[in-house]
Amino acid sequence: MSRLLVVEDDPDIALALRLLFSRAGYEVAHAADGRSGLKEAYAEHPDLVVLDVGLPEMDGWQVLERLRDVSDVPVLVLTAHGQEAEKVRGLRGGADDYLTKPFANNELLARVEALLRRSSTGQNSWASQIYDDGLVHLDPTKRRVYVKGDEKRLTPTEFRLLNALVRHAGAVLSPNQLLTQAWDDPTGIGQERVKFAVLRLRRKLGWSDPEESPIESVRGFGYRYRRPGGEA
Repeated sequence: MSRLLVVEDDPDIALALRLLFSRAGYEVAHAADGRSGLKEAYAEHPDLVVLDVGLPEMDGWQVLERLRDVSDVPVLVLTAHGQEAEKVRGLRGGADDYLTKPFANNELLARVEALLRRSSTGQNSWASQIYDDGLVHLDPTKRRVYVKGDEKRLTPTEFRLLNALVRHAGAVLSPNQLLTQAWDDPTGIGQERVKFAVLRLRRKLGWSDPEESPIESVRGFGYRYRRPGGEA
């Protein structure tokens, strides 16, 4: 039985969705605001998230951004905004599908079924919430980074950039791969932006010397993070 998480603040819509999905054979959890939705997702690792945009505490865009730091779980965005710009924002931000309110129940169920079929055998990748290799401690839930125990203040893009590098430690990531993983909207952003972002990230983390930095430039290919001791 697939597990769905509905993040919706309107109690009437939330109840209707829970009944609809339950009758269709799904296990359903509900959260009424963005922060609660994130906590539920981190704890329960649902197979699919139905996400409203206009949420209290933390809006749907922020929830989506944080989900994408730790998981490729399918996300279907529900919103009252049907403008093309909103749809593009949702899809570029990592949503897998987008449905405007009001919606037909059969269409919603069909979209959920399609997303679950497309997700890899129904098993979604959820990264460990905390990364710690003795040098870098990264907590995506709290959005905090420590280097040798000292907290470092990073912008959201810098955080995602570091997160992508450490979670692929030993692998070379191309500028295009990093653009996709770290920037909200990589369209029209040149690869030079990645170069300068990496330089700023190194400085903030205290690794200004390229020879000493665990974030390595691999000429002609991209960037690689090496764990302490040179492990891949």
